[in-house]
Amino acid sequence: MTFDIILGPSVEAEIEEAYAWIAKCAPQAAAAWYNGRIDAMQSMAEMPERCPLAPESRTFGREIRQLLYGNYRILFTVEATAVHVAHVRHGARRPLRPPRRRRR
Repeated sequence: MTFDIILGPSVEAEIEEAYAWIAKCAPQAAAAWYNGRIDAMQSMAEMPERCPLAPESRTFGREIRQLLYGNYRILFTVEATAVHVAHVRHGARRPLRPPRRRRR
């Protein structure tokens, strides 16, 4: 079975931000990272469950997986025949947390 790869609304902006950050110090490395992440993401089309659960799984109470790519974590969920990529985050950043609810 091959899964469709679906990018969430913020993913392209996060990829561009990561590319710009890497390019400040190493333009060639940034280009290699940018092009290589396409292959990395496409690899999730085959057996996405091979990727471990992300720390966010406990916090959000659902299966969120991560694919490590360089210093970045590609966070995604698997639903039916699709892999939904939610975020691309630097590995040094703190895990995501749900938004706080406002008290009334």
